[in-house]
Amino acid sequence: MNREQKTGVLYLCATPIGNLEDVTLRVLRILQEVDVIAAEDTRQSVKLLNHYEIKTPLVSYHEHNKREKTPILIQRLLSGETMALVTDAGTPAISDPGEDLVKACYEAGIPVTSLPGPAAVITALTLSGMDARRFTFEGFLPMDKKERQAVLERLQSSTCTTIFYEAPHRLLKTLQLFEELLGGERRIAVCKELTKKHETALPFTCAEAVAYFTEQEPKGEFVLVVAGMDPKEQQRQQQEKWQEMSVEDHMKVYLEQGFTKKDAMKAVAKDRGVSKRDIYAQLI
Repeated sequence: MNREQKTGVLYLCATPIGNLEDVTLRVLRILQEVDVIAAEDTRQSVKLLNHYEIKTPLVSYHEHNKREKTPILIQRLLSGETMALVTDAGTPAISDPGEDLVKACYEAGIPVTSLPGPAAVITALTLSGMDARRFTFEGFLPMDKKERQAVLERLQSSTCTTIFYEAPHRLLKTLQLFEELLGGERRIAVCKELTKKHETALPFTCAEAVAYFTEQEPKGEFVLVVAGMDPKEQQRQQQEKWQEMSVEDHMKVYLEQGFTKKDAMKAVAKDRGVSKRDIYAQLI
């Protein structure tokens, strides 16, 4: 490659998740100006391009061809072409193969920039009525049984809001897992058709969600917003767990970590929800 020749740029372009008006002016300009658009599903993306009369060539880039297509796209960028990456809906690199292309660009020294816009995870969170100060996005539950179990175990004790994507044919099974592991009273918002005419954000308990979708056949793509465990309930459960251990053994946990006896007593008292005087009395 000629030393004076500049590499292209990869633009991550957020596209509408439903309503075609939810696209920024900057994204429309870039989609018109780039040499090529890499799309997760060209049949889906062409609807947006036709709506805004954009004639830029499309190439497919998805989960099933990313291994062979990534080096081809990287070579085009290295030759100086500019490229927009779009997903079926929303922001690229979130639960789609876009992240692989971004990593490859950085390894090849190709500039990458992200054009902000719609994202189903944020739209659902703001609609849910759940605590939005702290949240975790898990995407789709892993297909691997051990990985899925690890995610669900974290969910059990997490005090922050957690967001999942889910397909209709797996929705009921996932809701049943949540009810079993989190209890029937844990709050959950089931969102679908986001930004579309029939947008819904249904507030349920886990038990109510299971009952509802046992009767109603799930259709469309879903976003599940699960409330975190009440911090007071988490503290109560932790205190109960410590109560199963003798005070002497509990002290050993901290003494073996190098705590002084005085500091260990403070820590044990805090763990068990009692005063340091109570711990001292039991030790005597």
